[in-house]
Amino acid sequence: MKIEHGTFHPLGATWDGRGVNFALFSEHATGVDLCLFDAEGVETRVAVPWRAIHVWHVFVPGLGPGQRYGWRVHGPFAPQEGHRFNPNKLLVDPYARALDGRLDPSGKVYGYPRDRGHDDLVFDVHDDASAKPKAVVVDGTFDWDGDRPPLVPWHDTVLYELHVKGFTKLHPAVPDSLQGTFLGLGSDAAIAHLESLGVTTVELMPVHERLDEPALNARGMTNYWGYSPLSFFAPDRRFASAGGDPSAEFKEMVRRLHSAGIEVVLDVVYNHTCEGDKLGPTVSFRGIDNSVYYRLEPGDRREYVDYSGCGNTLDLTHPQVLKLVTDSLRYWVAEMHVDGFRFDLAPSLMRGVDGDVDKLGVFFSVVHQDPVLSRIKLIAEPWDLGHGGYQSGNFPVLWSEWNGRFRDSVRRFWRGERQVIGDLGYRLTGSSDLFADDGRHPHASINLVTAHDGFTLRDLVSYERKHNLANGEDNRDGLDDGTSQNCGVEGETHDGAVLARRRTLARSLVSTLLLSQGVPMLEMGDELWRTQRGNNNPYCQDSDLTWVDWTMTGEARGMLEFVRELVALRKRHRLFRRHDFLQGAVSGQGRGKDITWLRPDGREMSDADWGADAQRAAIAFRLDGEAVDHDGSELPSDDTFLLLMNGEAKRVTFRLPERALGLAWRVVVDSREVPLVGDVITPPGSVDLDGGSLVALIDVSRESL
Repeated sequence: MKIEHGTFHPLGATWDGRGVNFALFSEHATGVDLCLFDAEGVETRVAVPWRAIHVWHVFVPGLGPGQRYGWRVHGPFAPQEGHRFNPNKLLVDPYARALDGRLDPSGKVYGYPRDRGHDDLVFDVHDDASAKPKAVVVDGTFDWDGDRPPLVPWHDTVLYELHVKGFTKLHPAVPDSLQGTFLGLGSDAAIAHLESLGVTTVELMPVHERLDEPALNARGMTNYWGYSPLSFFAPDRRFASAGGDPSAEFKEMVRRLHSAGIEVVLDVVYNHTCEGDKLGPTVSFRGIDNSVYYRLEPGDRREYVDYSGCGNTLDLTHPQVLKLVTDSLRYWVAEMHVDGFRFDLAPSLMRGVDGDVDKLGVFFSVVHQDPVLSRIKLIAEPWDLGHGGYQSGNFPVLWSEWNGRFRDSVRRFWRGERQVIGDLGYRLTGSSDLFADDGRHPHASINLVTAHDGFTLRDLVSYERKHNLANGEDNRDGLDDGTSQNCGVEGETHDGAVLARRRTLARSLVSTLLLSQGVPMLEMGDELWRTQRGNNNPYCQDSDLTWVDWTMTGEARGMLEFVRELVALRKRHRLFRRHDFLQGAVSGQGRGKDITWLRPDGREMSDADWGADAQRAAIAFRLDGEAVDHDGSELPSDDTFLLLMNGEAKRVTFRLPERALGLAWRVVVDSREVPLVGDVITPPGSVDLDGGSLVALIDVSRESL
């Protein structure tokens, strides 16, 4: 076969119309073979003779899009020294844009002979090419038809977390051939639902190619969620239509969502890979240069450092691994037109050579100055499983964070816990205690009450214990404490009183989410009263347990309308979407402080009322519509609101504040079963709130005058 010198950049396989340039980084390899596969699977090996700056490269004239290929890498097999080279194992290119074929877990895909016991120090001589997926050369051209990113400001953002398959798999208005696919998410019916909700940004659970863990293979199950990455560039073929091109269909989905004004944010997993610990398969990084790509224990380089709980951790302190991650991020922005990322277990990306967390570390410095990455939405999951791994509030200025303290405090309040009052005040107002001291704003707080890893909204008020037996792990997986409640009956029931209280609590929870400062994130299907039957960790459930049920029952229709109206209310009133933090002081031309905290008796709260010995899980606050943002933003005046929240199990009477703070109040949100929306109440009137309910009122003094 005729070959030419080629170039060491760019990495991966690049077609130029005349042939394909192949380039692979391996610092410690002694030799590299490019493996080309024809339509019948016959392999042709090309020993790569050229190497520059640790990149092995070769140009092969005449090849083009559709060519399947892989790598074999020669080098020392010395696990105690961190090296696990084995040229008998075909390896997936880390820069592959597409894959073909599946991994056969029963094949000889391990670097050691598993049929002789789990001894990873023994070199396996069996070839595994027939059991491995192959990389595919692609032509990435696509007609974007003038696509432009919506560029939704952070303070106007409403996030909606979804799983590409689960969202449309059962949608009756999505064509059968597109259900559960990228094109299904980009269909008219799916987009119409998102638009009707008022969603501005979808956050997609992982869409990269991934592998199932060996333990799941043994149980005949699959990693449905996708947090087990194989490739950081190739879209997952699970979400393509039959015979479709995953990359082209992903782009079409993005283009259609953008045309509807909806942004696309990807949940990305750069903290670990699918290869697992020392006993995992050799599929890509481990065989290309194990000691470069992974963090290894300094005292025994046979062992992997594990900050992810998945067996390994990528080593972003190495320049090439940092380059891989940032190249991947730029690819998804520049080539695939995504609008941002949510980083799974983000503290693992902050860890320095010594393993300590450093928010000024090299990864964040690179992102901060990057002309592409510094302009998109950046969201951190601010915890990992390593020492010092809980880093909520410690990310740099460009970053927003999933706010676990918002989730926990709001859940605890609506469970009736009185000692949470002191913390709740911060959570409802954007968590200034976490974000204000480093120059960030309320949008740094991604507020949530539910997400993929936990109970759905319906299950949050229906189960006090996890019910994960279907996962095959004896109910050991998932969080033991979901900060949930069942309203007196565990799980499904026909008790009308129990069901009514559950609906009320759910409406109160979602009202708290959407009427708080910060960026709200809804979980898919919560607005349709979706249940996972008490499973709070269905990562391996690709079934109707995790697919959204679009059947419009009375409960589903009621919750959907309630959420729609809440989102619309939030969008109409800028005081729920402030640029800066509330100060609890007079600001602007209003009648009082920008926020006034009130006791149920209508009096302003004192320092003692915020203590851990609060007498009741009941609180109220007034937002002054004339207050200005302290960053000097020129914003129009708004209406003034009063929110009443009763987390107690029993009824609490809330008296309206003094007339100086409002002469007449109209109910605009009411989470009770018999809402009084539209009623007008005047001081010294009061509102009797049933346990677990919330009411929001708007000042209509001007109208009454």
